[in-house]
Amino acid sequence: QLQLVESGGRLVQPGGSLRLSCTASEFRFDTYSIGWFRQAPGKEREGVACINKKDAGSQYAQSVKGRFTISMDNAENTVYLQLNSLNPEATAVYYCAALWTLRPGCSIGREEPYAYWGRGTQVTVSS
Repeated sequence: QLQLVESGGRLVQPGGSLRLSCTASEFRFDTYSIGWFRQAPGKEREGVACINKKDAGSQYAQSVKGRFTISMDNAENTVYLQLNSLNPEATAVYYCAALWTLRPGCSIGREEPYAYWGRGTQVTVSS
């Protein structure tokens, strides 16, 4: 069973940066797409970014394009989400999720295909 553990969330001031990490337990990490999702207080969970482990294809939510960057470290089975120019609207619990796939690219349009989820890490943007 694939297990995912997120880390890196904390309190940060507006305009600041964070790097979140998602580390997977399974060796065959390269057959997965990894997505980052977030859930703000009182709101539904939404997709933020994803990356295909095999071809590095990625996708971003329009609201984070140019400010967030998803990347991966194959040797460490870790996917990162760099968050820059943070504003209070980014306050949320950030989850990583994995989708087993042989298809190229990835999508954050629907979370149902993502079968494996971490427990989340809290990001709070406040002065």
